[in-house]
Amino acid sequence: MLVKTRGLVLSYIKYRETSIIARVYTERLGLQTYIVNGVRKAKPPGRIALFQPFTLLDLVAYTSRTGGITRLSEFRCAEQFASIPYDVRKGSVVLFLSEVVSRTVFEEEENEPLFTFLHDSILAFDKQTAGYENFALVFLLQLAAYLGFGILSGEQVTTQVAFAGEASNPASSSSAPTILRFREFDHYFDELLRDPATATVPNGRVRRELLAVLIRYYQLHIEKLGDIRSLAVLSEVLGE
Repeated sequence: MLVKTRGLVLSYIKYRETSIIARVYTERLGLQTYIVNGVRKAKPPGRIALFQPFTLLDLVAYTSRTGGITRLSEFRCAEQFASIPYDVRKGSVVLFLSEVVSRTVFEEEENEPLFTFLHDSILAFDKQTAGYENFALVFLLQLAAYLGFGILSGEQVTTQVAFAGEASNPASSSSAPTILRFREFDHYFDELLRDPATATVPNGRVRRELLAVLIRYYQLHIEKLGDIRSLAVLSEVLGE
């Protein structure tokens, strides 16, 4: 059966000489994996660009009662990005967030609120011309609610992360300073939750630390999340 749906690309790997296997989060079918034939051919050029992270597509997809990998009958760009493909900083943010979503979203079923959040967030990010330094932080704070462990305060995050650190090494002499440092982050998280536009995260160093704390919080709630490899790349781009 063929199904028309919107989709958001998460990642792809090369398959045979000219094809790919793409993971796409769809509006009607949840997370799906598709074989896409011929997109790595020299002609017509540029089709592989449609499968870069977080690209928004209109799809006609085959479905299977048994699940597993299926194929796309048709696909086209649903929303043309104005800035993300041409901005290294934005591209690094998208790469990082697409990896997080790939490692946290697994349901092969419709979840319209989650799809709408992802769709609207990436379009808003693409349109921002300034003041988007904290976008990744805000995205992760908001995404947690759709994953079942919503964040209501900065203290909720820092307390859980600090406690987890103490539990793993309760005799550590550095526990107290670490907790004090986490408490310093409460204010920034609360600002980002309350009104991201007026948040006062001072610099890239603090932003990197806040991201690391948030990823640790995610690791506490999602089994086998593992390390987010693109965090190191994003940290480099964020600078001071």
